[in-house]
Amino acid sequence: MSIDESTAARVAKLARIKVEPEALPALAGEFNTILGFIEQLNEVDIDGVEPMTSVTPQVLKRRADVVTDGDQQAKVLSNAPDAREGFFAVPKVVE
Repeated sequence: MSIDESTAARVAKLARIKVEPEALPALAGEFNTILGFIEQLNEVDIDGVEPMTSVTPQVLKRRADVVTDGDQQAKVLSNAPDAREGFFAVPKVVE
């Protein structure tokens, strides 16, 4: 698959990236280089290879899902610059 200048312009528009018309050939070339790397990856034989979530085998520690440190509302709110009615008070940012 090859990316031409019109496809590169469409991708840039979809990504909301302003690309000058004189820069489109270089952008199309970069896209084609990326697709070439992907094509090389498609040539790798992965039959029998298990999917991995990490490069090193590891098992996450499990713990019981119980509340061990609750009922400290006053202590937590003492750190707040402004607290009202038991909640953090923050400035309004959306009208």
